[in-house]
Amino acid sequence: KKELFTSLPNLTLVPVSKWLSGILKESYLQHYPLHVIHNGINTEVFKPSLDNVFRIKYRLENKFILLGVSTSWVKRKGLIDYIDLSKHLNSDYQIVLVGLSREQIEQLPDNILGIERTESLEELAIMYSEADIVLNLSYEETFGLTTVEGFACGTPGIVYNATASPELIDKSTGLIVEPGDINGLIDAIIQIKQNGKQSYSEACVNRAHRFYNKEDRYQEYIDLYDSLL
Repeated sequence: KKELFTSLPNLTLVPVSKWLSGILKESYLQHYPLHVIHNGINTEVFKPSLDNVFRIKYRLENKFILLGVSTSWVKRKGLIDYIDLSKHLNSDYQIVLVGLSREQIEQLPDNILGIERTESLEELAIMYSEADIVLNLSYEETFGLTTVEGFACGTPGIVYNATASPELIDKSTGLIVEPGDINGLIDAIIQIKQNGKQSYSEACVNRAHRFYNKEDRYQEYIDLYDSLL
């Protein structure tokens, strides 16, 4: 593999985060030029919604919703931490996890709502919009798309200070907690709740549009390609 990769005379590597760029600089690919281009999202789909269809469907009208989303809830996604967190929250809060398998849902405690994969991106966007905080308790992320999708829907995030997650967030769009620090996580949740979601929403949407709009990211690839010709 090393021989094949390093045999290319004209190669530019495009990591999707600064953290991943740092990892590449430690590899045998370190002598190739690097150009970070973030992953992009469809801001026409992921946008704030005033509907309450998700809350009404699951009878969560008066709950403070903590949303976690993943396409695959493997160990590094921190599922055990969501379960641990649920033990410390009262009935005012509702953890909702999306993308679980049926087997995983059956093993959840009663105070966590588990949902299989959504029918559409539009349905997922409504969930992001109606949540109060998007939690990404992953220990390993090359980027962290769910955090940014939440921003685009006007919802602040909390991430672990691990791999690429911290670089997505700033103090106007959420908080960063040390990995596995459940007490710190609870403090962060309470802080955002006290400040109110609306104090973050505008900054979240602006950050998503400024840094993660997919059309702009596509243009970055085109511009890079043109510059290399």
